[in-house]
Amino acid sequence: MPDYPQDTRQTPRVSSNQHPVSLAQNVAERIVQSISQVIIGKRNEVRLTTLGLLSRGHILIEDIPGVGKTMLAKALARTIGCTFSRIQFTPDMLPSDVTGVSLFNQKTREFEFRAGPIMAQIVLADEINRATPKTQAALLEAMEEKQVTVDGVTYPMEEPFVILATQNPIEYEGTFPLPEAQLDRFLLRIQLGYPSPAEELTVLSAQQYEHPINNMRQVVSVQELLAAQQAIREVYVADEIKRYIVDLANASRQHPDVYLGSSPRGSLALFRTSQARAAMAGRDYVIPDDVKALAEATLAHRIIVGPAARIKDITSRTIVQDVLAATSVPGASAWQ
Repeated sequence: MPDYPQDTRQTPRVSSNQHPVSLAQNVAERIVQSISQVIIGKRNEVRLTTLGLLSRGHILIEDIPGVGKTMLAKALARTIGCTFSRIQFTPDMLPSDVTGVSLFNQKTREFEFRAGPIMAQIVLADEINRATPKTQAALLEAMEEKQVTVDGVTYPMEEPFVILATQNPIEYEGTFPLPEAQLDRFLLRIQLGYPSPAEELTVLSAQQYEHPINNMRQVVSVQELLAAQQAIREVYVADEIKRYIVDLANASRQHPDVYLGSSPRGSLALFRTSQARAAMAGRDYVIPDDVKALAEATLAHRIIVGPAARIKDITSRTIVQDVLAATSVPGASAWQ
């Protein structure tokens, strides 16, 4: 495994006596503040992306062309002192173009591993649905086990390892839909949407002379990020909240318009992100509102709508809203 260049700039150290939740909140706010200078008017989406990073999950950014999907991923990478790699997926890309390949060195008479672009800490998988299913499958091991296997040899990823994938849902020419197994490995699915007219005017003014991302600086060290990720795990989740999460996932499987409901990995995603949301709010415990706020982002892309329901324009997001309305909230009535 090759050596990667390290960031030599001075970064603040983690205080050993700082409360874990305060540490996570501080790190998150610095990241959000930095990215918001580039992604105008999308603070909620920026917070979701940061939340996914703190939860150690991969993020799928799905939206129409030109709304800032790629720029969001690049801005996130610049705020952290991590190695960054971009993979531009195309239909002719091979799995070895992603993972790397073993080449025979005639001088040493041995095979040497030439790492692919996946061997970085922050990986931007741009237009991931343009690659063939075979190439998409090359990401599965890396996303779940944080390692790649080439010619029988396993190479671990360096922590933190996060894939931010983008795809355009309306472009069907030359695209291959992501399989269910790969969609399930994404912690969150985020949509940016069009900016408002006022926000679009701000974007024009901000980019008149140069793009704001050129002036972005690292605001969080790898040490701080890893400490914040660990701090998230210490947020308390009551048994009633855990049961609420499981009830939501189970209800998605029993919905009459669903062909395939959320997997147990979806329950865990909702559990982890709820912990992160609580910490970002300065709480060391999860409340039902944390779960409700993240149900759509964590569960909708794991739900496959039945054929009859698709004809009626019923979407997975609609189903999540139905499930939220029908599932009793701890300490309250679902119909209250």
